[in-house]
Amino acid sequence: MNVVSESTRLHLDKIRAFYDAAPTTIGKHVRCYRTWLAHYYNLTIPPGSSILEIGCGSGELLAQLHGIRKVGIDLSPTQVAAARERVPDAEFHVQAGETLELAEQFDCIIISETLNYSADVQLLLTRLHGVAHANTRLVFNFYSTLWRPLIALAGWFGLRGKQPQSSWISMADMRNLLQLANWDMLTSQSRLLMPLNFLGAEHILNRWLAPLAGWFCLTGFCIARPIQIITNRKSTVSVVIPARNEAGNIEAAVLRTPDMGTGTELIFVEGHSSDNTWEEIQRVRREHPERKIKIMQQTGHGKGDAVRMGYAAATGDILMILDADLTMPPEELPKFFDVLNQGKAEFANGCRLVYPMDEEAMQFLNLCANKTFGIIFTWLLGQPIKDTLCGTKVLSRAHYLQIAANRSYFGDFDPFGDFDLLFGAAKLNLKIADVPIRYKERTYGSTNIHRWSHGWLLLRMVLFAARKLKFV
Repeated sequence: MNVVSESTRLHLDKIRAFYDAAPTTIGKHVRCYRTWLAHYYNLTIPPGSSILEIGCGSGELLAQLHGIRKVGIDLSPTQVAAARERVPDAEFHVQAGETLELAEQFDCIIISETLNYSADVQLLLTRLHGVAHANTRLVFNFYSTLWRPLIALAGWFGLRGKQPQSSWISMADMRNLLQLANWDMLTSQSRLLMPLNFLGAEHILNRWLAPLAGWFCLTGFCIARPIQIITNRKSTVSVVIPARNEAGNIEAAVLRTPDMGTGTELIFVEGHSSDNTWEEIQRVRREHPERKIKIMQQTGHGKGDAVRMGYAAATGDILMILDADLTMPPEELPKFFDVLNQGKAEFANGCRLVYPMDEEAMQFLNLCANKTFGIIFTWLLGQPIKDTLCGTKVLSRAHYLQIAANRSYFGDFDPFGDFDLLFGAAKLNLKIADVPIRYKERTYGSTNIHRWSHGWLLLRMVLFAARKLKFV
């Protein structure tokens, strides 16, 4: 049980008295600002989520959020009464975050600027575990300290209502407080250069310039997940192996892929090979009855299509991709399994750029392109991604089904499958972790990658995704 100190109670009483006496009407400037906030929150909240807002005030923000269930708490009875009138389909409680007690768990917990006025931020964040499940996402925003003088001026000129005394919390402070309260920060990004109506220019500034000028933005948006290290979880595994002109690697893939968890199935998806890959897949399955092997021939084209076909047939709790060229040694797959099975991350991405690789494993221009894409993706996704194009990517079947269900947001734009999964994971706010591997030379066949045409296609996909993730 978290103890609330006397000084914390006194501060809560002051805040409650202030907001009980404050007007519940919303000025046009504040309304415009809240509309922008709601826009960015709705981009972040997965469809069909249950939402809890801490410090909901009179319900102006919660009214604009999309959720199947909406609950708000605020320590001011006056503000809660106004919220119930404004959002009759939501549920409201008079409570403070520091003393939160609700017998329910939520998919998303929203805190919009309330942290600045909290009596004890660490205590508030700790109490949130009582209303969070393993996949809950905490989404919050708070003012940038750079805007402190401008916000003070706005108050003097009447553009902002009178506010109680507040803290000015930096991003470094927030990371530390989250860690102390057992939350893992996933992403942080800055939003809003112009929070007010400004002859239409606010749309240009906030959509196109704000992502490039984060230092000057008004508010920081952060997403965190509960820290949970899980042991002894019983998980099954499906390894999908797209194979095109890889006859010489099929048996090695079966012999070298270790059993993981409580059961491992191998799913070969043959993709219009010009050699005897399909015949070899059939032979290997016959000669290795000790392994659970599924085989199929691809009806569409491209690795992305093959992966989706394999995932549709998979029954494992954890889904893996293993390239049939075996340049990513199959013996390293247990590393990926442990990351997911122990809850260290929800999406494990292979990284070839940490350890020394075989001399002929990757050409110099490909290496430069991979490093460049890593920098771009780190900015796009808000999480460190060093190697976007490593073929080995691992996630749970439950999360993949969510990505597939929400694929319409990006569309069917990726023939390779790497970006489709990474962007989908980012849209679901999954924790992504790079898993370094030893990259090896191909020992059979030749690469199916065409450097220039595929490189141009990858760049076009990055620009497309930037419009969906950053410039929105």
